[in-house]
Amino acid sequence: MSEKKTFLLPDLGEGLPDATVVEWYVKVGDVVRLDENLVSMETAKAVVDVPSPVSGKVLRLAGGPGDVIVTGTMLAEFEIDPSLPQRAEGQDTGHHHGPSHGVGSHAPSDGDKVVASDDGGAISAGAEAPAKRDDAGTVVGAMQSSDAVRSEQAVAVGGVKAMPAVRATARKLGVDIARVRATGADGVVTMDDVKRAAADGSAKPGVRPAVREVLETSPAFRALPPETRSEVAHNTVRSTLSQSGKPMRTQPPGVAASGQPEQLKGVRRNMARVMADAHAKVVPTTLCDDADLHAWLGKQDITARLVRAIVTACKTVPALNAWFDGDNLSRTMHPNVDIGIAVDTDDGLFVPALRNADMLDARGIREGINRLRSQVEARSLPASELSGYTISLSNFGMFAGRYATPVVVPPCVAIVGAGKLSHDVVAVIGGIEVHRRMPISLTFDHRACTGGEAARFLKALLDDMALPQ
Repeated sequence: MSEKKTFLLPDLGEGLPDATVVEWYVKVGDVVRLDENLVSMETAKAVVDVPSPVSGKVLRLAGGPGDVIVTGTMLAEFEIDPSLPQRAEGQDTGHHHGPSHGVGSHAPSDGDKVVASDDGGAISAGAEAPAKRDDAGTVVGAMQSSDAVRSEQAVAVGGVKAMPAVRATARKLGVDIARVRATGADGVVTMDDVKRAAADGSAKPGVRPAVREVLETSPAFRALPPETRSEVAHNTVRSTLSQSGKPMRTQPPGVAASGQPEQLKGVRRNMARVMADAHAKVVPTTLCDDADLHAWLGKQDITARLVRAIVTACKTVPALNAWFDGDNLSRTMHPNVDIGIAVDTDDGLFVPALRNADMLDARGIREGINRLRSQVEARSLPASELSGYTISLSNFGMFAGRYATPVVVPPCVAIVGAGKLSHDVVAVIGGIEVHRRMPISLTFDHRACTGGEAARFLKALLDDMALPQ
């Protein structure tokens, strides 16, 4: 009798509770060999290929593109073929997912490729997948997680559905993803769809097709009954005028929305967890002031100056360059300054760490930031670079806004927010002058440091920003 093997989804990134199916490389009935790529999965940190733990025939696959699979649950089932190569019992694969590392851990990473154990989950002999994990390696901090979510179906009616890695590839290849013909399940645009469109030039950037055209070409839309299709089309292709040509009123509060709910996945899903955790654990207080840049000489790199000023302030008041353990009421102050740089993307918020910022000059800071941004855009950033920073910077003023209350994510105790530059009238001895100024918001965890320490930190930062160069 042939032996069957159930493969559980392994931990793909230091305690992440789930991952989303991007693309299956096999289908039910295929014969796969040991360590051949089985499926591409998206986590909150990266898109990784998961290889097969055995050689044999594929009997079952868990979900399709867009489905969320919980770590430790069934990913695939195989009928083992004893005539093909198999991994010996207890054989070391050379790639382990041991216990999750805390924020700030610098354990070496194996990159994006994952080699799984025979049983999936955390690789350790005889260990069972835990019901609850300490996720200490999330996109922007540490948090508790559990296996509450089982699976989610991708929503594709009336719009374009694609995974973040596919969108990133489309941007690189100059492809308008809204014009790509989707061949994936439920109308999902796959990586092959994008590459095919780039090769034949059928989706060059330009005017996007009309909403009705996108809707009517959607496989999910065509599968609906005729009466349902009519209602969906009526609700999707809207106008600000009624059939009589008169302006239409919006629906009053309390009327159910006609749009489709969309489950958060990947980076946005993890961001929601981390923000909720931070809100529950931190006692935030925010100080605001303005950095006067009137004395600056020539053109200068504003972000590099902000990083340098934060480093100076951390050296002046080390209490804010620290981690705080709220459970044990202990803090760890760091001799080095690793700054988490908030990077906003269409897929959600990333906070990669600029390591050893206190040892970098202006050129080194700029090169480091450019490298991190390019890796974020390409989704090639190692998971280890998304944790372990000692203080954070959010330069939201690049877009809009003067002051803010940035979110402190444990175990860090402080985050600096830089607002939009402005020209303000400033009183000086003998009259007034117009100075260029930058609003600065400093949010700190009041459990870990005093208001006086935060105020002295902010003053040291402002004094450094005011220097000519």
